[in-house]
Amino acid sequence: MFSRLARSAPRTLNHQLSSKSQRFVSRSPAAFSLRSQPIVARYGVSFSTTSSRKQGNEELVAKLESEYNIERDIKNENEYNLTIKEYIDNSPFEIHDTPGEEEVVLTRKYNDENIRVTFSIADLANSDANQDSIEEDRAMFNDEDSDDINAQSGGANTKGSQVTGRTSGGNFKQAPEDSVSPADRPELDDEDGESSQGPAYPARVNVKVTRENQNGAMLIEAVAQDGEIIIDNVYYFADAAHADPETSQEDWKRRAVYAGPPFGNLDEDLQILLERYLEERGVNVKLAQFVPDYIDHKEQKEYLRWLSNLKQFFE
Repeated sequence: MFSRLARSAPRTLNHQLSSKSQRFVSRSPAAFSLRSQPIVARYGVSFSTTSSRKQGNEELVAKLESEYNIERDIKNENEYNLTIKEYIDNSPFEIHDTPGEEEVVLTRKYNDENIRVTFSIADLANSDANQDSIEEDRAMFNDEDSDDINAQSGGANTKGSQVTGRTSGGNFKQAPEDSVSPADRPELDDEDGESSQGPAYPARVNVKVTRENQNGAMLIEAVAQDGEIIIDNVYYFADAAHADPETSQEDWKRRAVYAGPPFGNLDEDLQILLERYLEERGVNVKLAQFVPDYIDHKEQKEYLRWLSNLKQFFE
């Protein structure tokens, strides 16, 4: 047994020495030179990534330039439509259209009154979102209604009746003279055809009126749609700053002020007189036709500006 240990001892010692020598070798300068090679390779990969990013920007810039040229040609073809041109030439209002801003301001003086009318191109984007929501709701309504019809049997619960509410059993009370969906009603086809011509979205119009030597202000919230000015609210503020707050503090104070009831709750004669008041000051049918058209025109200009600025940013 002693002789076996004696024979194995040199092998064990040689193995340990060999391992130590390998560890010492791994710390030699040659090893460092070998380990530096992958670092050089990583620098090469980083350089190629930068090149690909640059190439991506070039493609993006080219696309933005193409889109800009297309939209610019459309704008040049329709610089002003007849409604806008006629209104600008004959309107008593002065138009303030600041490039890069969403809001458009019309101002005029009427006797001792200073009238300020504002509207925004943001209504165009909101209208598109609302229209998408309406279409989704309509599609969902049609799908749900089809399921209800398939589940019904006999009596008045048949297709081709008017929805007037659910019964205790969960079915619809309907009348035979109407279709299930309003979109299926033939008498609405002409209305849909008319609404598809030109802007039909509601554009909010705010009319602020102040008088000389008075601190108060009247604010009228209205909607311009289908050639009509439809009044929603008529407010009076003892502090004119509350009618058009420029700071969050003024806006907060405004919310605590009772400014008046909804327009539809007023006496009918008073409603007529207030509508006549606006018409005499130029807030009329012509303005209602001008606002949606100018929103389209303004939005097109701002979109071109946005494309140009974004293109310069990526260049």
